[in-house]
Amino acid sequence: MDDPDLGQDLHDAALNGLARLNRLAVADRGFRRPLGRLLDRHDAGPVRILDLATGSGDLPVALDRWLARHRPDLERQWIGVDISDHALDRAADRATAAGMAFRRVSCNVLTDALPPCDIAMCSLFLHHLSHDEAVTCIRRLHHSARIGVVVGDLRRTRLGLVMAAGAARLTTRSPVVHADAPASVRAAFDDDEFAAILRDARIPDPAGSERVFPQRRIAWWWTTNAESPSDDTA
Repeated sequence: MDDPDLGQDLHDAALNGLARLNRLAVADRGFRRPLGRLLDRHDAGPVRILDLATGSGDLPVALDRWLARHRPDLERQWIGVDISDHALDRAADRATAAGMAFRRVSCNVLTDALPPCDIAMCSLFLHHLSHDEAVTCIRRLHHSARIGVVVGDLRRTRLGLVMAAGAARLTTRSPVVHADAPASVRAAFDDDEFAAILRDARIPDPAGSERVFPQRRIAWWWTTNAESPSDDTA
């Protein structure tokens, strides 16, 4: 799905397939508690939540629905960041249909600073990167966020490989997802490698780091950026 020459029809089918996989895995569930804890430190006014590599926007939509039920008093402003304009079009359409306040930002996190926000999130993206690229990504997430960061990704395990391949075949006809799902698990970091990325990114001990279903890991931490600086070259 990272192929810039991928046709629009194949890209759409892959985005739809990935969204189905995320629904099957209840991918937003692992983000709920960390997001709630970080929001406890939010003061008055709208909260800006950035989602890096947002794809078709299924994670922000799912989390916004959860927040609407559990924090109905909270005004939410979502920032969807992706390198693909087509994916951002899909995300913006999905957010509009859900009645969300959504701003799209086209950005390559490896070369560009992220826009300032209160909370920065990233799901299922790090496994596309090398160790050094993942460190850069984590640093930019950290420096963009005033309150904190939540990062989730696949774990490289044998069980995860079997589950990814099977779920992809069961939930979508997309050949891109059929190939990408097991390939993503093979490219993912194991638990020690994930911890090394956080350490090399100079992130203090995360406030939380745990394995979540199915064969994924979530880590989250506080930041100390009073005004969430707008650029970072680290």
